Amino acid sequence: MSLSFINENELYDLALTLKKDGYHFVTITPASIERVNSRAENVWAKSIIDVLGWSRPFSVEKLPFNNELLDLMKKAGILVENKDKKCWKSLVRISSLNNELFIHSAFPTENDDSVFFGPDTYRFARVIKSLLNNRKNPVHRGVDIGCGAGPGAILLAKAYPQAEIFGVDINENALRLTNINSRLANVNVKAQYSDLLKNVDGQFDIIISNPPYLNDPLQRKYRHGGGNLGSQLSFLILKASLERLYLNGVLLLYTASAIIDEKDIFYEEVRHLIENAGTSFEWTYGEIDPDVFGEELLCHNYSHVDRIAAIELIVHKTK
Repeated sequence: MSLSFINENELYDLALTLKKDGYHFVTITPASIERVNSRAENVWAKSIIDVLGWSRPFSVEKLPFNNELLDLMKKAGILVENKDKKCWKSLVRISSLNNELFIHSAFPTENDDSVFFGPDTYRFARVIKSLLNNRKNPVHRGVDIGCGAGPGAILLAKAYPQAEIFGVDINENALRLTNINSRLANVNVKAQYSDLLKNVDGQFDIIISNPPYLNDPLQRKYRHGGGNLGSQLSFLILKASLERLYLNGVLLLYTASAIIDEKDIFYEEVRHLIENAGTSFEWTYGEIDPDVFGEELLCHNYSHVDRIAAIELIVHKTK
């Protein structure tokens, strides 16, 4: 269901209240959430974490939290009522990352305009922090392409509070949540609509991205990377970024590649593009996790694929 009717200020107040109360929830894979929620004892929510973390329905007659939180959720416009079952369910989840809270779409993320947050987000955050810890050049402008709920852009803004940091996306829901999540983290991120970098001008010291990288049969924007094996969008981001880096600028692309007979398909595309870019770049490429979204191997689109590996690509512009 769309998030277009949410009240941003009230949703911010709700999340801020939870943050002050020490709310904490780590979002796991959709397959694992489904397994845990299928247990008989988890049919109904028994706490605010069950409602806003696990996306479980709660009974109107037996609230698992206080009336103040219920009022905030109603004012925020995030509750959907099931009158037959006399229950409510939240349109959003709230997850923890690096002592901050991030609002994103409820489980299951079935809609085209869903805003994803999960294990990939935690891996993305780790590689960003590693990159920033090793970077010595100043950062005046940075951008997160396909920012989603905004964790990448927010990490950049926290590391470089004086820099101009953009979070760009083609999903209006993502931009709205990035705005709220930036306020929660007390940082300034410019959430802006842009197809890749087409709607933002100028060069950047740092570009990061964790794009959709699967071949989704339903071609949902938050999940579908395009091409036969989902790598088309990642390739386009790489190509656009190479043209928009300042000297000594860096691109961090966290994505995935289909591995067939131990051959990394995306690596070959990357190598060919960078080596023929006509500008000097230094780059590293490696697997972060050798096996992600294993359930996709059961789908027709991946019937010839051995595994899907999470990939970290770092490109420095040297001349």
